[in-house]
Amino acid sequence: MEFIESIKEKARKAHKRIVLPEAYEERTLRAGDRMTAEKLAEVILIGDPEQIRTHADAIGLQHIEECLIVDPKDHPKKQEYIDLMVKLRAHKGLTAEEATRLIEDPLYLGPVMIKAGDADGEVAGANNPTGNVLRPAFQFVRTMPGINVVSGAFFMILPDKEYGEDGILVFADCAVNPAPDATQLAEIAVTSARTARAIGGFTPRVAILSFSTKGSAQHEEVDKVLQALLKAREIDPSLDIDGELQADAAIVPAVGRKKAPESTIAGHANVLVFPDLNSGNISYKLVQRLAHAEAIGPVLQGMAAPINDLSRGCSVEDIVNLGAITVNQAAGMNI
Repeated sequence: MEFIESIKEKARKAHKRIVLPEAYEERTLRAGDRMTAEKLAEVILIGDPEQIRTHADAIGLQHIEECLIVDPKDHPKKQEYIDLMVKLRAHKGLTAEEATRLIEDPLYLGPVMIKAGDADGEVAGANNPTGNVLRPAFQFVRTMPGINVVSGAFFMILPDKEYGEDGILVFADCAVNPAPDATQLAEIAVTSARTARAIGGFTPRVAILSFSTKGSAQHEEVDKVLQALLKAREIDPSLDIDGELQADAAIVPAVGRKKAPESTIAGHANVLVFPDLNSGNISYKLVQRLAHAEAIGPVLQGMAAPINDLSRGCSVEDIVNLGAITVNQAAGMNI
C-alpha cells in the first residue's frame, strides 16, 4: 500500500475540503471520522447535526466534532445556493421552487457547495446509485474547460516493477464511455495524463492503444485512434503521447523498439488509453486477477472539480482512500 500512503501524505499537505453527503450512512460517518483523525481533509458532513452527533456517539467516534456539519434544511447560505442553482439552470427550466426542494437533498447540496467555492470535492455513492451521484455533478459542477467527457481511470499497481512507472500504470476509460469517438478519446487521453500527474505524481507518457501499431493494420477503428492522437495534441501540445500502439509495443521496450522505432512512447508508456469500454474494462480486470495487480479506482476525471463515486459495497477503507485521492485531484486542479 505504498502508493496509497504516498497519496495520503500529499493529501495532508493540501488542506482541501471534501464533502461526504451521505452522513447518515455508517461507513461514511466512520470514514469521515478517520479522514479527520488522519488529517487527510477538512471533512464536510451533510445532515441533521443532532442526528449525526448522536449516531457518532453511539458507535464511539472521536473526531466528528472537528468536521463541519451542514444541515441541508437550515443553514446560512441556503438562499444563496438556491439563487445560484436557478442562475445556472434557469435555461433548463429550473424554478426557484424546484431549487428550494433540491437544495435540501444532500446529493445536490454537495455539488452546489463546490460550485459556490465552499468545498473542493465530493465522495459519495456508498448508499446511492451512480446516476443519483453524478446527475447533480453534471448539472452544477460540469466538466472542466475544454473537456466535454467524463471518464473513469484505474491506477494498476503491479507486483512487477518493470512496467509503467515503477510498476504503476493508469488505465482509462474503464468505467464510463462504451464507444468514445475520436474527440472523446482524445479528451480521455488528456484527462488521464492529468490524473497521472495529480494523483500518481509522475510525468505521464500516454499510449492510445489499438490492435495495430503504426499502420500494421488498416481499419476505421485504427483511423479513430489516429484522429484522437491528433486531437489530443491540439488540446495539450505539451503532452507526451503516441498511438496507434498495440499493448506490448506500448509497455515492453524491446517490442516497442522493434514495432515503433521512431516513437518515444513505445515501450515506456505509463498511461494506457483504451479505444473503447469493452477493451478497457476487460483489460483492467484481467490484469487485476491474472497479474495480481491492485486496482485503485475508478477515479472520475474530466469534471471541473473532483466528484468521485463509490461502489455501494465499499468498505470504510475504500471511502477513506478515495477521499485522499479526491484531495489530490483537487490540489492538482489548483482549486
